[in-house]
Amino acid sequence: MAQSSPLRVTLSVVGKFHTFDLAQELNQRGHLAAIFSGYPRFKLADNNVPKHKVHTFPWLRVPYMLLSQSGALSHQQQGYLDFLCYSTLDRYTAWQMPPCDVFVGLSGAGFLSGKKAHQLGAHYVCDTGSSHIRTQNELLTQERDTWGGNSEAAHPRVMARAEAEYAEADMITVPSSFSAQSFVAKGVSAAKLRILPYGVSLGAFHPDGSPDADHFDVLFAGGACLRKGVPYLLKAFQKLQHPRKRLWFAGAFPKDLIVQMRRAGLWSDNIHLLGHLNLSQLRQRMSRSHVLVLPSIEDGFGLVMAQAMACGCPVIATEHTGAADLFEHDQAGFIVPIRRADLLAERMQQLMDEPSTRQRLSHNALARVSALGGWQDYGDRAVRAYAALTEGTP
Repeated sequence: MAQSSPLRVTLSVVGKFHTFDLAQELNQRGHLAAIFSGYPRFKLADNNVPKHKVHTFPWLRVPYMLLSQSGALSHQQQGYLDFLCYSTLDRYTAWQMPPCDVFVGLSGAGFLSGKKAHQLGAHYVCDTGSSHIRTQNELLTQERDTWGGNSEAAHPRVMARAEAEYAEADMITVPSSFSAQSFVAKGVSAAKLRILPYGVSLGAFHPDGSPDADHFDVLFAGGACLRKGVPYLLKAFQKLQHPRKRLWFAGAFPKDLIVQMRRAGLWSDNIHLLGHLNLSQLRQRMSRSHVLVLPSIEDGFGLVMAQAMACGCPVIATEHTGAADLFEHDQAGFIVPIRRADLLAERMQQLMDEPSTRQRLSHNALARVSALGGWQDYGDRAVRAYAALTEGTP
């Protein structure tokens, strides 16, 4: 869509997420005015965004991350500090908001800054990486009731803030059809929503090795929690019939969740915790795994799916991950309903029993990801959406 002058877009994100990938795309097109983050500058040094356009407010986020990693915080304390990280970044962004045409704030830290954008004559886009906050709350409350332990459900003030952002925003961008459907189900007009599935860095993710023929390796990548459906993966893995099966977890796995899963009888010696992996290590692990499983109960769009596919690793994911926006069932992987450990096990067993099926899915996964165009396509679609908003033709 033609513009008389480049759009000026300001972004805000409490960490990095996909927002810095978007910032790079906008900057390459001459559209980035500024980006605000709760991360310190040294954590953002590897992003190709001009330093003068990056504004940080790390004074709460850094202590929060250190305390969370040490295990010194109770679940209630963690939730309260997380809320403060978002709300203080929101205030800082509103205070420092530069002239722009569009402000895009990641949900949770965009209410005051969205209002400030409106006062300055800009449009406000609420960018959410998940389903509607009330859908999240319902799903995660059900998981807490099923498995016990700490609740991952949203605090009432978090829900109120999120819904205030939805109401204030001129547009809500979501990464998947699942996310969009959850908003419509909660009364948000479909006309206010835009689906922008995330991209993948094809330079960072590509085949790097191959699976061990003597084992069957299942990979989970991301922070392990009830929201990500970890108990259902563990149940499915127990059902998998293979003498040398291995389940690898790449990412944080809280100690209390291990205790919880042991009590449920779902832990075994062939489960391996890798902790945090850098991009090179993650690429190798994905390339050498027979399948990546994302059993999430609530997940707007699992970036790890496209990353695994770019490494030639087939995916088994639930309907609540954005998988349907990435590939068709039985083309680059399998899509199953949430909470169906039996179906997860059935599909893993199929890949183990049918090497030709796994090879077909691997080949299709590579072809599919290559056709998507990586983050460049995401940037193109985002710019079109913002331009249409400013021209009154969304």
